[in-house]
Amino acid sequence: MRYDIAIIGTGPAGLSAAITATIRNKKVVLLGSKNLTEKLQKAHEIQNYLGFPAVSGADLAAAFQRHIDEMGIEITEKRINAVYAMGDYFALQSGDEMLEASSVILATGVVQGKPLPGEEELLGRGVSYCATCDAPLYRGKRAAVVGYSPREEAEAAFLAEVCSQVLYFPTYKEDTHLPSGVQVIRERVTGIENQAGERVVKTAENGYTVDGVFILREAVAPGQLVPGLQVEGAHVAVNRKMEASIPGVFACGDIVGAPYQYIKAAGEGNVAALSAVAYLDKMKRANG
Repeated sequence: MRYDIAIIGTGPAGLSAAITATIRNKKVVLLGSKNLTEKLQKAHEIQNYLGFPAVSGADLAAAFQRHIDEMGIEITEKRINAVYAMGDYFALQSGDEMLEASSVILATGVVQGKPLPGEEELLGRGVSYCATCDAPLYRGKRAAVVGYSPREEAEAAFLAEVCSQVLYFPTYKEDTHLPSGVQVIRERVTGIENQAGERVVKTAENGYTVDGVFILREAVAPGQLVPGLQVEGAHVAVNRKMEASIPGVFACGDIVGAPYQYIKAAGEGNVAALSAVAYLDKMKRANG
């Protein structure tokens, strides 16, 4: 199945885009967390969202959920690791599965923090962002996982079924729930090095030699998510129509820059969806 619009992200920007695209009768896949965004859920009080004075983040999230439920919009809980421009459509990689869409709206939020030293240099050469994609390369070998949320534990558990050894470095304080085949190391990772063809995960206390390193975050930096995309630091470069540098790709919300406000994100999601609809209509006319 090829969707008209793939929307990545279930914060205010992504939900707004999905609502507008659905109203315009487009076939949409909305990809992200069914819990919407943790940032919104934890907000104590929001004072500038039109129509919701002094609303808590949890209550606003509940209102968002009611809206998409009433419109029949479902959230597909898949992590997208890469988006590839294929000419007249886009291929979205989710583990070992590929989804297809004629256009893409990025609404993943801003990736917090900088890459680890050595991460970008070794990406594709022993460093990966997708365990389910690249696990077969490390069958019977040693792997390290740097997990940025409890959600990443599932991929570490999957690796334990394939690899001879899995080291798990959680960056969060919550308790881990992992099989016995995964060794949890609560040391802060300071970088990744290449030493004699092997990867070394460096911490403040030690160095751990492995064959491959998986860095699993809630969101991938936009320039790595969509190869060839023009970025400005941690943000996607867009115009006022939310058009990115690759035709058919649009971006909205925190991923395009400050101010990081929920109402601004929702407005940009609306614009991105309208621009995606106009792009699809233009492509349809061009193709006869």
